[in-house]
Parts: sequence; C-alpha cells; structure tokens
Amino acid sequence: MSRTRFVCGNWKLHKTVAESLELATAIKNAVGPLRDVEVAIAPVFTALHAVAKRLEGSSLGVAGQDCFWEDQGAWTGEVSAKLLKDVGCKYVIIGHSERRQHFTETDHAVNLKTKAALRNGLLPIVCVGETEKERDAGETFGRIETQLEGGLRELSNDDMLKVTLAYEPVWAIGTGRTATPAQAEEVHAYIRSRLSDKFGSVAEKVRIQYGGSVKPDNAALLLGQTDIDGALVGGASLKAEDFLNIIKAR
Repeated sequence: MSRTRFVCGNWKLHKTVAESLELATAIKNAVGPLRDVEVAIAPVFTALHAVAKRLEGSSLGVAGQDCFWEDQGAWTGEVSAKLLKDVGCKYVIIGHSERRQHFTETDHAVNLKTKAALRNGLLPIVCVGETEKERDAGETFGRIETQLEGGLRELSNDDMLKVTLAYEPVWAIGTGRTATPAQAEEVHAYIRSRLSDKFGSVAEKVRIQYGGSVKPDNAALLLGQTDIDGALVGGASLKAEDFLNIIKAR
C-alpha cells in the first residue's frame, strides 16, 4: 500500500521567534508545492503562533513538541493540545525519547497525551525506541512492544488512521551514530507487524517515521526501506538546506 512520505523537523530547544521565522520562511520558499511528501516543522512553544501565521496558505504544517493531557486547569507550566490547536498546530510530537529520559515520561502519560491530541483535532506523532543498553541486551523488540501497548492503549482503528509513529533508537539521537538501513527496517517491520496484530489492515496505512541522526547523506538509503515512511529530523532540520535535501531524498 502506498503511504505518503512524512518528514517532520523537530527544532527542540533552539531558535528565537525571529530566528524561527527566518528558518521557516527559507523552508517555505524553497519547498514550494508538495505532491508526494508531507512536511511539518516543530518550533519551540514561544514561536509556534508566529510561525503558523507565516506558513498560512503553504503546504508546510506546524507541530508542537509536546502537550499536556488535560485541556485546561491548574497545571502551571503546561501547554495543552487545545492551545496548540488554537495557535495553528496540525501535529504534536508525543513521547520523544528526551521527554522519556529527562522528564520521566511514562507510556501511560504518552497514552493520555495521545488521546488528548486526538480529542482536540491534532495528529499525534508518537515516538518509540530503545536505549543502547536495551539494544545490546537484545531487548529492542520487547521494549518497543511495551511502548506500543502502553502508548496506544484503547485507541480505535479510526484513531490509528490519524497517528504517525516514529521509531527513534535512543542510541542514535544526537550521537552521530545511525542505525543502518537494515537495522531500522527490521524494527519498522516489527512495529507494523505488532500494529497488524492489534489493528488489522489499518496497520498498512499507518506511517512510521525513522528518527535518529537523519542527515542528507543517509536519508535516501533510510527512506528507501519498505516500512520507513519518512523521518523525524533533529539537528539537520535546523539548517534549511540540510532539511530540504532530506525532504527531497529519493
């Protein structure tokens, strides 16, 4: 089944509002109309509204880097999916490994956030991935299965049609070490098989991105794999030229 490739740039904690607008504008001007790939960028919270306004009418989507599971209330410091939608977001990244590692985000929290995103009309990008220790111990598939089971709990087939998964081996994020195309495809194929067990034929429609030191020089090989439907790009998305070369990789 043909799935539209999806590339999302995660800017993490980088760029002021002015810098974000400069980068977003450069990407917008260079990309032009997109027919065979979907593209989104995820600026910092403080730049979301300005960037969304700048990209109005373009083919680029805007993503939040995280969201809270409640829509409103006494939750100091949190940003809800409802508010992300309000400032122009179409997507939201949920369960990124840095959230799991540094902010003790659990699979249960990922599940609550995913449901909140769907409830508010956002398209979730749900991240899964193993640590270097887990991979070396042969626990990759077990860890991925646990994250999928917990993060996607109680989602319907219709819900899953709105979800993108992102496999990001923690040992390959920001380290310069990248999973080989074969290693990445092996895990992507496993993820799809688990989705098939749980959601049947819907699994063939779910896009699974790869995230982990994706660069212009390795993008084509990674994105050429059968079950890799795009990329969640970190550092390379901070330079317009690099990001555009990944978008165009074939």
